[in-house]
Amino acid sequence: MEIIKTIIFDMYGVILKESKGNFIPYMRNYFPPSEHDRIKRLIRADKLFSKAQKGEITSDEFLTALGFEHLQFHMRNYIENYLTIDEGFYCFAESRKGTYNYALLSNDVSDWSKYIREFYNLNKYFPVNIISADVRCRKPDARIYEITLNNLGIPASDCIFIDNSVENLNAAREFGIDTILFNRDNEVYKGKTVYSFDELSQIL
Repeated sequence: MEIIKTIIFDMYGVILKESKGNFIPYMRNYFPPSEHDRIKRLIRADKLFSKAQKGEITSDEFLTALGFEHLQFHMRNYIENYLTIDEGFYCFAESRKGTYNYALLSNDVSDWSKYIREFYNLNKYFPVNIISADVRCRKPDARIYEITLNNLGIPASDCIFIDNSVENLNAAREFGIDTILFNRDNEVYKGKTVYSFDELSQIL
């Protein structure tokens, strides 16, 4: 019997075109220049965003610490107006249904990921969602790949991982997962590389 493989997708830089999100530009539009150094320190030195992505603080706590009010508005506004879905994903996902199963593995804030999946109608494609804030570790931490495989209940050899980060792909390869770089940032990678969902379809 033929084994149906599972494609594990990254969100940012694969399904969404913005590989690193657009939150820094978003903040600069809502805070005066006098606040930019404070925000940069919170994001970089205090690793506030990393803490939110690891589930150490909630979305509301993250936005409040940055100085936002109307927290739900800003979460929705950022996702709806500063992130861009790659429309090629829908065509690919529909055309490969039945040939592959799909799963999502994303470094993200829990509430943000939920809203992204609902807003872009992605939940129907992903019965398994491994979000860093939910499992409290981020790619390329080895634990998140163990968690993913345990949730899928299949061996690594039955998986293909699509990510825009060479570091994340290399970590997945350590588990025996087949990998493909979705190269939005012109990275150098010795393995399989694609630049669009059309190319992904062809290489598969």
